[in-house]
Amino acid sequence: MESRTELRVRYAETDAMGIVHHATYPVWMELGRSDFLRGLGQSYAEWEARGVRLVVNEIRVRFRAPARYDELVVVRTRLAEAGRRRIMFHYDIEREGVPLAEGESVHLVAGADGRARVLPEDLLALVQAP
Repeated sequence: MESRTELRVRYAETDAMGIVHHATYPVWMELGRSDFLRGLGQSYAEWEARGVRLVVNEIRVRFRAPARYDELVVVRTRLAEAGRRRIMFHYDIEREGVPLAEGESVHLVAGADGRARVLPEDLLALVQAP
């Protein structure tokens, strides 16, 4: 499964050159990740209510082309890997088919107390479903 998140670049997301600041891309990836989980039928807020957290362990972003104020951008998110203790997402960020960036985020499963946990069987089955 792949989710598709559309967003319009806000002025606050740009730098003095009018280009989207590099720190914005992980925020867009988070939006894509949340939409991906919602598309599976459960929001991340529902996971949190159950005491399950996905702690960011690693984020990688490769920049291809700049995005600018007021452009419509699409974040395509898909699951790259899912295990009981670790989940990885892949992202393609584009504007009208032009690749802007691609990246991955690796998350470790934790409880509400921040300690390592295993992903409950039903949530693992949810993310691993075709």
